[in-house]
Amino acid sequence: MVAQTYANRSARHGLLLLFALLLCSLAAQPLGADSGKVVGGKSSEHPAWFKESFLDIAEDVGEAAAEGRHVMLFMHLNGCPYCYKMVEENIKHAPYTDFIRERFDVIALNIRGDREVAFNKQVTLTEKELAARLKVVYTPTVVFLDHDNRVVARVNGYRSVEDFRHVLEYVDDKAYLRTTLAGYLNERKQKRYVFRDHDQFAEVADLSDTGGRPLAVLFEDEDCRDCDSLHDGHLQDPAVREILDGFLFVRLDALSEAPLRDPTGLVTTPKAFAESLALTYRPGLVLFDDGREIMRVESMLYRYHFTEILRYVGERLYQQYPDSFYDYLDVRTAELLASGQDVNLGPSGAGQ
Repeated sequence: MVAQTYANRSARHGLLLLFALLLCSLAAQPLGADSGKVVGGKSSEHPAWFKESFLDIAEDVGEAAAEGRHVMLFMHLNGCPYCYKMVEENIKHAPYTDFIRERFDVIALNIRGDREVAFNKQVTLTEKELAARLKVVYTPTVVFLDHDNRVVARVNGYRSVEDFRHVLEYVDDKAYLRTTLAGYLNERKQKRYVFRDHDQFAEVADLSDTGGRPLAVLFEDEDCRDCDSLHDGHLQDPAVREILDGFLFVRLDALSEAPLRDPTGLVTTPKAFAESLALTYRPGLVLFDDGREIMRVESMLYRYHFTEILRYVGERLYQQYPDSFYDYLDVRTAELLASGQDVNLGPSGAGQ
C-alpha cells in the first residue's frame, strides 16, 4: 500500500515527455520552406530477450512468480531519446544486464500503442489506455509488479546505471514490503558530492513567503551524481538563468533536519519535505506557485524540455494552458519552427 501510494503520487506530479505526440501534431501543420525542424529523436531496438508476451499481464505475473522473478513493464515511445538512453545504457549494456535477465521478465509496452492488454481479470484495454490508467507521465516509465500483480515501484524517466541498480535490488529483495523506494534509496547514500553555490540561490527558511513569485526548490544531497552536471550545464545557460530570475530559487539539502516552513506554511525539515514529495531522484526540481506544486523534474532532462518546463511555470503559462503542459509545448514548438529555428529534443552539449 505504501509503494502504491508513492507510485500514484509520483504519477500525479510528473512530466510527460511525449515528444512523439508533439511530432504528430506538428506534422499536420503547414510549414514554410524556411521552417525549422525537430531533431534529436532516437530509437533503440529492444533486446531479443524481452518477453514475447501475449499481453495477459496477470498470467505473466503468475509465470514470473513461479520462477521467483518480478515483471517489469517498460513503457516507452518510438523515437524517445530518453527511452533510447535507458535501453542502451541501463538494460542492454549495463553491468547488471545478466541480473535483469535472470530476475525479471521485461515486457515492452508502447504508451501510444493499440495492442490489447489484459491487465487482470477485470481490466482489458489498449496499451495507450493502460498508460492512462497507470497515470504514466514520463517516457520511459518502468513499472514493477509484485507477485500479486500490484505496482510496487516505478521509475519515471531516465536513471543513471547505478541508480537503476538500486531500484532493481529494491524490487528483487522485496524491500517494498517494509519501506518506500525513497526510504530505501536514502539508506544507501554515499558521500560523493560537495554542495556548490549558485548566485541565483536564495537563502530562506520560509518557502511560503515568495514575494509573489513562483517557487523553484532544488533538492540535492551528498550522494547526488547528477548535481555537478546540472550546475555546469543547465544552470549556466543564459536562457535558463533568465527564466530562473522570475522565481524564488531555493536549494535544499534533502537530508537536512534544519527547521523549514514549506510552501503551505507547515513547519517541517528539508528531509521530511522531500519525503512528503516522494522524490527518488537528485537533483530533483519541484516548481510551486501560490503554495501548490505545478510541475517537477525528477529525471535527467535535455535542455529543451528543461527550459520549457521552467518557462511554463515561471511565466505562469500554466494559467493559459491549464489542462496540459503539452498544449503549451505544441504552441511553443510550432512558433519556434515557424521562425526558422530547429527544436532539439536531445543533448545539446555540456549539461545536455
